[in-house]
Amino acid sequence: MNNEPVKILVAEADMSICEIIKLGAIDQGWAIDEARDGIAAIKLLRRKTYQLIILSCELPTIDGGIVLELTREQVRCPVIFIGKSGAEEDRLAAFEAGGNDYLQKPFFPRELFVRMRNLLSIFGIYYQKREEFTAGPIRIERHSRSVFIGDRRLELTSREYNLLLLLCSNPGRAYSRDALLNSAWGSSFEGGDRTVDTHVKSLRKKLSPYQDCIKTVWGYGYKFEE
Repeated sequence: MNNEPVKILVAEADMSICEIIKLGAIDQGWAIDEARDGIAAIKLLRRKTYQLIILSCELPTIDGGIVLELTREQVRCPVIFIGKSGAEEDRLAAFEAGGNDYLQKPFFPRELFVRMRNLLSIFGIYYQKREEFTAGPIRIERHSRSVFIGDRRLELTSREYNLLLLLCSNPGRAYSRDALLNSAWGSSFEGGDRTVDTHVKSLRKKLSPYQDCIKTVWGYGYKFEE
């Protein structure tokens, strides 16, 4: 039985969409590569093997349909197209290019991940969700959405948990306030910087005495350091 994480390529120019997908993938224990344009996607597909691909129809330089046509020999896994159009001809074009599913933007993240799991199951790809991991003094149990420091369980809100999960899963990586807002609240939420700052302030208090693990990146956002 293969215990390696499922490897997924997300080819999408919109960083907020990528962050939402990444947050869900982290929760599943999957490994993610990102491409912001068609050329980058082609290079990754020719160098690496993936178990699933999420491909935007509106990629810069080379659109998603052409990317897939140019990499047919390398791609041996399910492909989900995501696109702005809901028109029948655009959906059909995605399937004719070799896609296995199509989802119109904006979409519900949970729907996307159900579709991803279904395709992985249909294609016989085994995956095992990593239920627990640690980042510095913090231990996160995904199955119960519980967070511990030592034996002490933290009482976090759903938003605080989502923020902490994203930050802890990528130590050292700086996230903009917009990316954190989109990941924890969803792209349709009409909040702002103060919403993120308020929740980070509350989260830091609950992480005491390790509140300094969440660092402020001035003029940008936040990052987690072990």
